[in-house]
Amino acid sequence: MVRPSLSGRSGAHMWPWLAWAVVLLAGDQITKTLILGHYQLGDATFITGFFNIVRAHNTGAAFSFLSDAGGWQRWLFTGIGAAATVFIVWQLRAHPGQKLFCFALSSILGGAVGNVVDRLMHGYVVDFLDFHWNFLAGMFPAGHFPAFNLADMAISVGAACLILDELLRVRRER
Repeated sequence: MVRPSLSGRSGAHMWPWLAWAVVLLAGDQITKTLILGHYQLGDATFITGFFNIVRAHNTGAAFSFLSDAGGWQRWLFTGIGAAATVFIVWQLRAHPGQKLFCFALSSILGGAVGNVVDRLMHGYVVDFLDFHWNFLAGMFPAGHFPAFNLADMAISVGAACLILDELLRVRRER
């Protein structure tokens, strides 16, 4: 029986990238467990003039998109997260030697799985980082950017790195 290789053409392996995703997933779930254990929904702790730790539940997607949709969105976003996981693992397997690309994808993977775990366990995503500035008052209530979590940060960093990777790739091809 021939086993498929877990390394790409360059001989690089996808395991370090999967390990990074697991580190992000673990950090995300640990912080969310701490919030759930020490805060009630709506509780907040003042940290600085622009940052609080809060406990918020998001049944929707980014910026609470579809949060009032009646429950079906839980399964839609879980399915999207599962499909993204399969696609990302496939890409990590195909391109393990492309460091920035794989860092980006594995960051997105760790964050996406972290939020899928929340949806499956709780029916919502646990958010707890609350940044607020007066200049945001025209866009967000009282200037509070929507609360988010470590998984959201990993997804955002991963998305930014994907854009950077593509810009660098296009530049190299010129």
